[in-house]
Amino acid sequence: MRTEDRSLAALGLDDVPARQPLTYPGRPAPVPSLLIDDELLELDVRPQRLGEWYVEEAAQRRLDEALVDRGQAATGRRHPVIAVGSNASPGQVTYKLTRLGIPAAVPMVPVRVRGIAVGCSGHISPAGYVAGTPYVDREAETQLVVTWLDATQLKAVDDTEFPDYRRAILPGGDFEMTMPSGERLGGAYIYFSAHGVLADPVTERPRPGGGDQSELLESLLKDSPRLMDLLGPDATSWVAAAGADRRLREQGTLVFGEEGWVLPQTEFLPYADDSAQPRPYDDLPPLDDSLPPPR
Repeated sequence: MRTEDRSLAALGLDDVPARQPLTYPGRPAPVPSLLIDDELLELDVRPQRLGEWYVEEAAQRRLDEALVDRGQAATGRRHPVIAVGSNASPGQVTYKLTRLGIPAAVPMVPVRVRGIAVGCSGHISPAGYVAGTPYVDREAETQLVVTWLDATQLKAVDDTEFPDYRRAILPGGDFEMTMPSGERLGGAYIYFSAHGVLADPVTERPRPGGGDQSELLESLLKDSPRLMDLLGPDATSWVAAAGADRRLREQGTLVFGEEGWVLPQTEFLPYADDSAQPRPYDDLPPLDDSLPPPR
């Protein structure tokens, strides 16, 4: 039983990259948790499916009970979505949902995902930052937060991602996704950039994403005199100018391509699912019938 302050502010998780671009991607949920507006309640992982885990609050309850008691959908009717970038940040998720009057009641669970790495999208976002995007790397194993969104929440997040991102459904047989309970998910959704992924001009491999935004922007300015003229001299000037002027964002995005930095993202196309009816968690059964004890 836990009674300490679990507010996002107290936990240092209240950054909102949409409002503070240089904080992108924000701090991800560090442990399995239930986001409730401006609080993040820790989950007690059990060797069972997600809804059977317990919420660490004043009166311990199973997660499904805690959600239903708040008038929210149980986990089985929610859609698992792998968060790459700021959708793993509790502060950003709360901002995206509550500004539309949608309750921010969202389970958020770090999950080990094989075959996916995080790079940088080949465009400048409306907030002025360069956002992350997944790309396929069959040798990679990455810890990424999975959010469990109900239908209304999923539509709201879709609207913030399209048209710059598309949604794909990754089958667990192709991309192993292991929960802290040991459960292997049968599938999950993911957003990937419609603009491709930025390559490092030296290695010609995808630039690593998910790091310090200021360092990324300073590096891009250093590598391109054209970007320096357009958005320089530093990261602060970049996000101020790009966030305020769509024309500058479009010009900067064109420079990415003209510098030869953009790698196409074709590996996700067979899994693209941005128009199909999403499948909830109960329709995506775990690949393993039995779950080992949590590690």
